[in-house]
Amino acid sequence: MRGEVRFLLDDAPRRLTQFDPTMTVLDYLRQVEHLTGTKEGCNEGDCGACTVVVAKPQNGRLRYQAVNACIQFLGTLDGCQLITVEHLAKAGKLHAVQQAMVDNHGSQCGFCTPGFVMSLFAMTRDFDEAPDDATIDDVLAGNLCRCTGYAPIARAAQAAYDLAPRDDAFTTGETETLEKLTALRDEETVEVGDGGKRRFLAPASLDDLAALYERHPEATLSAGSTDVGLRVTKQMKRPETLIYTGRVTELARLEETAEAIEIGAGVTYADALAILAQYYPDMGEVIRRIGSVQIRNTGTIGGNIANGSPIGDSPPLLIAAGATLHLRKGQARRSLPLEDFFLEYGKQDRQPGELVERISLPLPPEDTFFRAYKVSKRFDQDITAVLGAFSLTIEDGVVTSARLAYGGMAATPKRAALAEAALTGQPWSEATVKRAMAVLEADFQPLTDWRASGGYRMKAAQNLLYRCFIETTDPAVDTRLAGAALAGVGRGATG
Repeated sequence: MRGEVRFLLDDAPRRLTQFDPTMTVLDYLRQVEHLTGTKEGCNEGDCGACTVVVAKPQNGRLRYQAVNACIQFLGTLDGCQLITVEHLAKAGKLHAVQQAMVDNHGSQCGFCTPGFVMSLFAMTRDFDEAPDDATIDDVLAGNLCRCTGYAPIARAAQAAYDLAPRDDAFTTGETETLEKLTALRDEETVEVGDGGKRRFLAPASLDDLAALYERHPEATLSAGSTDVGLRVTKQMKRPETLIYTGRVTELARLEETAEAIEIGAGVTYADALAILAQYYPDMGEVIRRIGSVQIRNTGTIGGNIANGSPIGDSPPLLIAAGATLHLRKGQARRSLPLEDFFLEYGKQDRQPGELVERISLPLPPEDTFFRAYKVSKRFDQDITAVLGAFSLTIEDGVVTSARLAYGGMAATPKRAALAEAALTGQPWSEATVKRAMAVLEADFQPLTDWRASGGYRMKAAQNLLYRCFIETTDPAVDTRLAGAALAGVGRGATG
């Protein structure tokens, strides 16, 4: 094992041999490095004031991603470069995105400004040219501001490209940085403690991870820390042993076969988005609305499944599409339909020391259509009240198979078995759909909480099924916020 975490802070090497395993990047920056440009706002990955950029080697280049420092654990920086707002200006000259913010009056009180600047900096590494308004809105959805009304910041996002944002020290020094980061990477398991019993472990291979977790089934697994991070910052939990899975390259594999998309448990939302949207456009759109760019850059599909939340967005989508879950404990592996993994609230079919390895998502048959809808108070960056995902096969006007999955309606993500039975073998007609909508009341008894009442949830769930019927039978009806009419019922249907 290697007894240190190694990374670059801008271009300066850091080797840490002792720290609190749950120390966040934000606390490290402010309390240890005394870099206070990065702010604490919500401390839960929602407001974006803590946004920093992490660069990692990928395919011979550096990939720059905006992340929330307030919930990212310090140990996850191993083998990476950490860039903060203090590092952008070089030789007394502001970076292009900083200058654009000044020129367009994008800052007032200034508290949120460093986070916006870092999101814009990451954007300029992703896009060669100024993106359109919708993309800028998506890039900035994870950064909240109470002063400017966002318009000046959006103008700064476009204006930055007039100032050559890639003509900077990060571009000229990329080869050297890449060499430094490559030299930091190895196949050793990292183990760093706090001087007591608590420790941070980061294996570099799937075999090592499986063996480590089997020996320490009491450990907390963390991939993107978008869930575990909140347990630390909001619930004040301090796990004794934290195992980070982000160095395991096998878990980050995303492969397409003739029959399925194989999604490693460590594949992030950001990395999965393009291929999911290609085959399941509605699934891609729901994934795009999960959290923010910062959350999607770190949050993983496997983690969303493993934590078993009844309002997690990816499980209903994958269940409706007929996904299979693959688990591993030591050298033993097993597979099961994803819907069978969720047993009851807070309980999944996962043994101590057993981890989620990958998900197999079948490619949609030509005669099957898939629709998915997320209902939340805010359109972007909000937790779901109700999510409905529907996969139906229709032959000669008759429903030959139906998979209806909902989130937010029960203690677990769950299929609507009785409503499915009411559809199967029946004409795909308004009368059939209305009967299935009525049957939903026997499938679910939704609870009331601050997101929605039980009555609202039931009505929304019923109407989402009716919306699916309208979109697949009368594409001229405008049912989407974007105003795009749907056409076709096969894998080419738009979301």
